[in-house]
Amino acid sequence: MPLPTRLAMGEVGGRLPATVERTAYFVVAEALTNAVKHAAAQTLTVTLEHVPRRLVIGVTDDGVGGATQQAGAGLHGLADRVDALGGRFILHSPAGGGTQLRVELPCGS
Repeated sequence: MPLPTRLAMGEVGGRLPATVERTAYFVVAEALTNAVKHAAAQTLTVTLEHVPRRLVIGVTDDGVGGATQQAGAGLHGLADRVDALGGRFILHSPAGGGTQLRVELPCGS
């Protein structure tokens, strides 16, 4: 990554369903790419936590904020991928306040 990036990862306890792993990878990759391209951020943080029956993914930056799901195909596409698995896509990006993305993917165990 071209920016300082922190990874905080809890114990996953083995492999998750392939569809969850693929979607999680895509969510993190796309969110980091968007932050580098558009956020004017200084730092990024990625969190992964396996809680009962869900994988929770967080990607945050300290950039300019103002991201919306409707504004670009990237975030809209991420939301569609998450929705296709029955997950939750939560975006908080106030202007001037950085961006926080939280994704919850059902994983059965």
